[in-house]
Amino acid sequence: MNKVETAPKITKETKNSIRVDFERTPLLERLKARFVNVYFFQKVLVYVFKFLFLLGISYVILFPFYSKISSSFMSAEDFVDVTVNMVPRHPTLATYKAIILDNNYWKAFLNTLLLAGSCAILQTFVCCLVGYGFAKFKFKGNGILFLVVIFTMIVPHQTLQLSMFMKFRYFDIGIGKFSIFNFLGGGLIDSVNVLKDPWLRLINTFWPLIILSATGLAFKNGLYIFMMRSFFKGIPDELEESAYLDGSGTFRTFVQIILPLSIPMLITVFMFAFSWQWTDNYYTTVFFTTTGPLLMPKIVKVPKSLNTAYAGSNMYEAAIRNTCGILILLPLLILYTFMQRFIVQGIERSGITG
Repeated sequence: MNKVETAPKITKETKNSIRVDFERTPLLERLKARFVNVYFFQKVLVYVFKFLFLLGISYVILFPFYSKISSSFMSAEDFVDVTVNMVPRHPTLATYKAIILDNNYWKAFLNTLLLAGSCAILQTFVCCLVGYGFAKFKFKGNGILFLVVIFTMIVPHQTLQLSMFMKFRYFDIGIGKFSIFNFLGGGLIDSVNVLKDPWLRLINTFWPLIILSATGLAFKNGLYIFMMRSFFKGIPDELEESAYLDGSGTFRTFVQIILPLSIPMLITVFMFAFSWQWTDNYYTTVFFTTTGPLLMPKIVKVPKSLNTAYAGSNMYEAAIRNTCGILILLPLLILYTFMQRFIVQGIERSGITG
């Protein structure tokens, strides 16, 4: 029977001798051995390909931002000067100043901050409760109700536009003669002439968005509930069981144990809700018809103090509107700078990525 030949064992002394022999060879020979080989050229080609690919992707993504930011500092003369391309020749802050003063930027900022902050807080709290119920409690119809939540994510909002408008245009609680405001208006309040209509008109106020947020029916709430449910499913049941054994109730366990563990996820949901409400132009158009508070999307217009009555002013007006968009997004960029770490942690734990 033939003996199996084994490869010689490489010891530490062998490695040291090989290294010494390599260092004693001439420099030119060492450079050839290290760089003139197929493996080195393959590695260089891979690095060059990755660099060019990432450079192209970065150019496609960053170039529109750079062009808009650069044009926001251009004066009116730069837009009629054919020699000016991407770098302003007469940089100025006149466009920013005119938008802030003429378009009432700070008033729109405060109104939008109040609306977006209120809706985001309500959506975060409601979606957290609903997601925790779906994740940790077993009851009949759990799966069906969760399918309804998922269904709200795929229903086009345009199909609900008229029904939502009419609901808040003639707001009431109940149906027909069993509605509360119909009863109050027909029997109690009309008799003292406090309310002439058996309903409330909530159009052109914050109340439609507040009510939708508080009831879990606002924009993207289905996504937030899905994220919270996925997060809570990853929390071990032993934490709650140990709290129950110590005499803690369900709500106390939720507040003192579950919520502190959910801070990154709560911040993520809050940021999503705040950002979408901050730049929302759909629901605000539906519920604010004639009057109503000045919000961020309404400042996207050409200020009256800027002169655009000259040939070729279309590029200048487009740059002004782009500058309005930059001022709208600037608070979000600042907020995301400080919250980026929590957002990344929340997305990693939410289960919405592969």
